[in-house]
Amino acid sequence: MTQRQPSSAPVTRLPTAAAREIAHITFDGLGKVYPGASSAALQDVSFAVQRGESFGIIGRSGAGKSTLLRTINALELPSTGQVKVDGVDVATLDEDALVDLRRRIGMIFQHFNLLSAKTVFENVALPLRVAGVPKARIAPRVNELLSLVGLAGKAEAYPAMLSGGQKQRVGIARALVHRPEILLCDEATSALDPETTDAILTLLGDVQREFGLTVVLITHDMGVIHQACERVLVLDQGHIAELGPVEEVFANPLSEATRALLRPLQHAWQGRPSRPAVRAAAHAV
Repeated sequence: MTQRQPSSAPVTRLPTAAAREIAHITFDGLGKVYPGASSAALQDVSFAVQRGESFGIIGRSGAGKSTLLRTINALELPSTGQVKVDGVDVATLDEDALVDLRRRIGMIFQHFNLLSAKTVFENVALPLRVAGVPKARIAPRVNELLSLVGLAGKAEAYPAMLSGGQKQRVGIARALVHRPEILLCDEATSALDPETTDAILTLLGDVQREFGLTVVLITHDMGVIHQACERVLVLDQGHIAELGPVEEVFANPLSEATRALLRPLQHAWQGRPSRPAVRAAAHAV
């Protein structure tokens, strides 16, 4: 991995002891090998995400981004190493504790994952119904979230009646129903046009400010990273190629993998907002 040595504190491959104590999510020597695969999906991945941080993970297709993201809520279990949330190794949780963890972690997806036969209201309400929340408490929570994401008038609409951006807003509302501490974004803007992408990233900033979330976002688009994240990790063939503050990585990429991802945006990224949407929202007063 390319280590950055800025003028202040260095960004090191392994989090310091102090960082580990306050980190929301910690990865220690993480590896993942799928049965029958010719190479590891992840190899010796170690870093930490701080509470309330907007953290981006980027890489080419097949770099291991989605695998890494899904270890946080134990949708994927590592072959080696550990993933800890609030200091607890997620692979050691029993069934009840795992259910509790997943309620503390919301997730939104590239293709929205909405049920076509259910209304917007029903899609957002479904996790609460599965959890056995009383019906009288479901409607106020769902309506509150639909208002938050700008869909107050779409409760009875079906997914086929919505635009891509509206579908993703439903996905965001659904991810928030259990009042999570962490929001995982799995290529959440990849299926959207640039204008809608900007709107969704702005909404994510509003959501982070409203709920004090830790946001972990994966993407193949460096423009999204620049707009939405404070720090970025570049994955290349399952390894960490580079890790550091977004502005430093953009201004002085140290790895060839990072430079390759930046080439399509050598001019375009300079027109992006100088203060990332999610980060700005997270620190607004």
